Amino acid sequence: MKKTPLNQIHKNMGAKMTDFGGWEMPVEYTGIIEEHKAVRNKCGLFDVSHMGEILVSGKNAKKSLQKIIANDLNKLEKGKIIYTPICKEDGGIIDDLLVYSLQDDQFLLVVNASNIEKDYNWIKEHLLEDTTAENLSANYAMVALQGPNSKKILTQLTDIDLNSLSYYRFREAKVAGINMIVSRTGYTGELGYELYFEPEEAEKMWNELMEAGSDFGLQACGLGARDTLRLEKVYALYGNDIDESTNPFEAELGWTVELDKGDFIGRKKLIDIKENCCQRKLTPFVIRGRGMARHGYEVYAGEEKIGEVTSGSYSPTLEEGIGLAYLKSEHTEVGNEIEIKVRNRKIKAEVVKAPFV
Repeated sequence: MKKTPLNQIHKNMGAKMTDFGGWEMPVEYTGIIEEHKAVRNKCGLFDVSHMGEILVSGKNAKKSLQKIIANDLNKLEKGKIIYTPICKEDGGIIDDLLVYSLQDDQFLLVVNASNIEKDYNWIKEHLLEDTTAENLSANYAMVALQGPNSKKILTQLTDIDLNSLSYYRFREAKVAGINMIVSRTGYTGELGYELYFEPEEAEKMWNELMEAGSDFGLQACGLGARDTLRLEKVYALYGNDIDESTNPFEAELGWTVELDKGDFIGRKKLIDIKENCCQRKLTPFVIRGRGMARHGYEVYAGEEKIGEVTSGSYSPTLEEGIGLAYLKSEHTEVGNEIEIKVRNRKIKAEVVKAPFV
């Protein structure tokens, strides 16, 4: 298993470790519910160094990426970020990622850990001349500082004006004397920052943040809480809710697809999908009663199978079971009653509005 530069710190802190896409990562430290509530109410610190970074640069960098991604790079200027899927010709999602505009001809793509090689090869294959792609994943460590107190904590370690750093913007700065990218992004739905820096600085950065956060309820958090936090906000997880067999429109990611920007890979099929409506939709539901839905569980309306669960968990905020499922479009109306097959019994659930919290 691959290890992040913070691996030993996690073990020293008593984290429960697991294999996540070939990486040895912390699932939890003191407990998922406690860590989840820390992020919602105070602040949490996550190691996300397993994420991938791909630099696309050169004369035709922007033109190349406009062909590769579904969103529109014309929305970007230096210091801004966009979220976008990369699609195949059939509209299937190769990955969902962030694009950082470093310069007019230089873009940093932050991709899911399990897709680094796949994305890198796909991007290289579709670059125009005078443009290069570099897999810089080994050059970056990354932590996410997330929660209402994140700005107060970070302010103690940097001179930059964090009030001027709005959502989906970034800047290069020094934090605790370390050069890094400070990004106003996250996967929790809370005020938060993602910090990119050299791997050699990872342990120092982690310790500086934990110390600065000691008066603000900062808690180390694992991937377990990261998953429950993102699920409450209905943020898609690649490999669960989206993959190459799903398209952005049925995954409720139509807002990330700019069909009018000009040609890009998958555009023709995506126009067709949008015009003909989706047969199924990624739909949030709440469990009514005892039980928990998990990935792969079947969903029913009476005796008819109408879909399958993609994500399911206990919601520490709502204190009940929640989940996402691809359901036949006619069953996705808010308030609809559905049943989820858990082993050999069915449990009742109700379609609700996104997000959960």
